[in-house]
Order: sequence, then structure tokens, then C-alpha cells
Amino acid sequence: MGAGFPKSDVTLKPETGLLRNAEDAGVEASQDSDESLMARFCDSDLPAFEKLFQRYSRPIRAYLSRLVGPGPAEDLAQATFLSVVRSRGRFDRNARFRPWLYTIATNAARDHHRRHREDLIDESRLLSEASDPSGASVPRDEGLERAVQNALGQLPEGQRLAIVMHRFQNLSFAEIAQALDLSESAVKVRAHRGYKRLRELLEGVWKSG
Repeated sequence: MGAGFPKSDVTLKPETGLLRNAEDAGVEASQDSDESLMARFCDSDLPAFEKLFQRYSRPIRAYLSRLVGPGPAEDLAQATFLSVVRSRGRFDRNARFRPWLYTIATNAARDHHRRHREDLIDESRLLSEASDPSGASVPRDEGLERAVQNALGQLPEGQRLAIVMHRFQNLSFAEIAQALDLSESAVKVRAHRGYKRLRELLEGVWKSG
């Protein structure tokens, strides 16, 4: 507990540095909720942050990669967790940790988009795991993936974020609502409209397939 908190120039990597033995950490992580770990971190328990980082570093990198591409995603993931460190004093201990974390990551992606005037979704990466969100190796139809990527790129940001969080990150509508600061019904409407528009845009692709 005497160790200082990570500084802004610290590089956080799941393979080295902060992480201890993966099996031991996994056993401990299964016994602690996100919220209890964050509460401990707010009380200056650095190992609690290490467990949260191990639990969410890969999902956050995957989420950001789908939003901004694999190149910027690593730096934005680092920035996301450093924001967690800097913002721990403002964390509401009655709030859910996962939606709060995705709010930070989403804002990082939006800031990147504004700074660089790029498309929020990198078409080269969005559907790299479309056939299987678990990341398992599956046959890919590259022509179909490109068509879906192009279709997703035509959706408004709100619909796109709802679909990426729901379809790829497996967040519930309630969690998405917290992450985007919307009502759950509003998120469901956005997701419904987004999926409906995707079907319309891809109708010709399905028929030709």
C-alpha cells in the first residue's frame, strides 16, 4: 500500500509490470466485485487497481480498437486507465464500475475523433471478431465484412456506439445507458433503429449471398 500510484508516463501492460501470476490473480479476481476493488483502490489499495486493470485491459483495448482502430487504441487504453487513477477521488461508490469505465473509454475515443478529424470507426478492424465475439478463430467472409463495416460507418454515432457496446462488448442495455448517460429506453431505441438500418443497408448483400 505504500507504493505510489501510476504516473501519466507509466505504460500499463497486461503481460508485465503491474500484473502478478495470472492464475493467482484470476482466483483472487473471481472473489472480488468490480465495485469492491474500486472502493479499495479509492482507499489507496494499489493491488486492487492491478486486479481491475487485469480484468479490463483487454476488453477496453478491443472496444477502443473497434472505435478508432488498432493504432490509437493502445494509447487510448493507457489514457483510460490513467484517467481511472486520476479520477478515483471522484468515483461514486454507489455507482457501477463497468459503465463508468466505458464512459471514460468512450470519451477518450470521442476526443481522439475530434482531434484528428477521423472516422470514429476504423473499417479495417471493426468486424475482426464479428462472427464470434469471444475471439475464437472462425472462417471469415471478407467481402461480407467490408459490406457490414461500410454499413456501420453510415450509422449515427449514438446508434453505432450502442451496437458496438451491445454486440461486441456484451454490455447490457442498462450498462450502456449508464456509460452514455442516457435512459435505458433511449439506448434500446438507438440500438433497435441501428440494427434495423443495418438490415436495410445489408439487404442486398444477404440476398446475393
